[in-house]
Amino acid sequence: MYIADTRTWYLERILRLIAGIFVAGSVVLGFTVNSAWFYFSGFVGVMLTIFALTGFCPMSIILYVFGARERCKC
Repeated sequence: MYIADTRTWYLERILRLIAGIFVAGSVVLGFTVNSAWFYFSGFVGVMLTIFALTGFCPMSIILYVFGARERCKC
């Protein structure tokens, strides 16, 4: 079983946290406020897929500018 390193907050870990919060929040809003919020969940999913396939994600650029760094590739 693989368990990710939780000693540091590297860029990819922060990105997954933010994506999880966005998806969970938009699903709750989709059920309680307006079903159009489900489109936001889909958008986050598409962006995560693009990030996994290409390495490009606008949120990762923003996080990098604010000081988040990649995990050490030692």
